Amino acid sequence: MHKLRSLSVATLAEVLSGLLTRLKSTGGRPAAPLGSRILTNHDDIFKHNMWDHVQWTEEDKENARQKAEENSSVQIPLKEQEFPELLPSDAKSQATNRCPDDQQAEYPLPSGSDRETRQHSCHTHHHRNTDSSHRQESCQGAALEKNEAAIQTSFPGQHASFRILEVGCGVGNSVFPIVNSIKETGAFLYCCDFSSRAIQLVKDHPDYDDSVCHAFVHDICEEMASFPFPPQSLDVIMAVFVLSSIHPERMQGVVNRLSTYLKQGGTFLFRDYGRYDFSQLRFKKGRCLSENFYTRGDGTCVYFFTKEEVHDLFSKAGLEEIQNLEDRRLQVNRGKKVVMQRVWMQSKYRKL
Repeated sequence: MHKLRSLSVATLAEVLSGLLTRLKSTGGRPAAPLGSRILTNHDDIFKHNMWDHVQWTEEDKENARQKAEENSSVQIPLKEQEFPELLPSDAKSQATNRCPDDQQAEYPLPSGSDRETRQHSCHTHHHRNTDSSHRQESCQGAALEKNEAAIQTSFPGQHASFRILEVGCGVGNSVFPIVNSIKETGAFLYCCDFSSRAIQLVKDHPDYDDSVCHAFVHDICEEMASFPFPPQSLDVIMAVFVLSSIHPERMQGVVNRLSTYLKQGGTFLFRDYGRYDFSQLRFKKGRCLSENFYTRGDGTCVYFFTKEEVHDLFSKAGLEEIQNLEDRRLQVNRGKKVVMQRVWMQSKYRKL
């Protein structure tokens, strides 16, 4: 019997979650087990690159709050933001010309495994006139129904006993460790990204194996875009540093749509930026779009979550909380003697 067939969804989700945590935190290098490296003597602070379970003092919390308040005191006016579908009607025509014409506009490929530069499909949606929008939506709806009917009978990985989806896979930093671990197990991995260039790099990788993996281009912000598998067919969905790149007003719809593809008892694994992470505090004035939502110099965006926001996001999608943690760590640049307070959210939710 294949070894994964004897494992529960929760057990494999635990394994995948641990793997992703290590990959995102260490760049794929071996690391001490999560939670085992505690700073007890401040003189040892530059002995390692990372310390676990850092406790913030009240002074730390207040300093972080003040820095975030300061760098968000100047917000980019709504009419200058490249989100035309979210603008008032009188501002849409002014903003439309600033949006790329190509719906497949590429985001800069990540330079490291932490993938600070993420997909940002929200910048590529156009404002269309009412008649053309209705015609296009009608055609999209018909095509989607046709695609879903075909998918119900035949789709990649249909014979797998366990199916996993990684959303926003980038160039495959997480894909290939998972692919290599699930071979000959009866499991199958789907991975998608907004960037066609990133997906092509995944497919060109020497470890890519279409017998256990299917990579495809997909815009998770596009409501009419279909997946190459039917609803309620996935055991695990992973979204790692992905949702933070989406406009806050679109996040709930994205999670709702993704959740429809989970089986009953399936697990949604989420890891992303937490409120007052070092990367939030280092933003300069004039980069803030709205509360706790910023734009980087490369045009990508990032939101910083709280535990309560994460819980609301997944609960409203009908998912039950298994875990919802703030992963607080102390990251150290030993060469420059710089200390950074990192805050990441790490959560698991299950479909009832």
